[in-house]
Amino acid sequence: MKTILITGASSGFGHATARLFLDRGWSVIATMRQPRAGLFPDHPNLRLLALDVTQSDSIAAALAEAGPIDVLVNNAGLGMVGAYEAMPMAKIREIFEVNTFGTLAMVQAAIPGMRARRAGTIVNVTSSVTLAAMPFAAAYTASKQAIQGFTGSLAHELAPFGIHVRLVEPGYAPTTRFSSNLPVPVAQMIPEAYADIAQPIFAAFAHPPLTTTEADVAEAVWQAARDTTDRLHYPAGADALALAAAA
Repeated sequence: MKTILITGASSGFGHATARLFLDRGWSVIATMRQPRAGLFPDHPNLRLLALDVTQSDSIAAALAEAGPIDVLVNNAGLGMVGAYEAMPMAKIREIFEVNTFGTLAMVQAAIPGMRARRAGTIVNVTSSVTLAAMPFAAAYTASKQAIQGFTGSLAHELAPFGIHVRLVEPGYAPTTRFSSNLPVPVAQMIPEAYADIAQPIFAAFAHPPLTTTEADVAEAVWQAARDTTDRLHYPAGADALALAAAA
């Protein structure tokens, strides 16, 4: 039985991915900052572990308790939406600590075990903002684009050790908790000078023609985790697929 460790598994894409792998017979280690009862049905192949990807001690403890893993999914992340000039630098650094440095730290910690076994897959979840430039998402895009470039380079670096490195690029998923997890409410991030520009953009996001579901992303992770080719990119969701095709 193969084992997968997923970060940010308390809700959204991470939670859906954990459920899918459980249903398909894998051993699942679902991690989150504060594990709590009731997030998942009882299952013999499921373990919940506390993990804060911004804390090196937490990463080390979680991986030590997890033991050997076949697949690491870096899904934990924060959003940031609004006019860039209104974004506090402290919040921008927070976004990078989770989205960028958290992923980098998890990967660095997981590599030695996979390299020793000469097998493993690392799946980094980014976003469709890496597929097309979007307004009012500059800092968030930067945090995800960094992982996009990092993953492509690392895929070449680790291939000789039998380690696959993948990118899953989800589209816009209105059903997730993305908007409720923003460190600063959107209304506070749109100065009056930007109001006329922002209004039609956010109105369009209220009724998008194409969207992504949590199941779309879980299925893309499933494909990425099991693919033995050199494929790097896995757009997830109808809108992400359309953006990838256009790009």
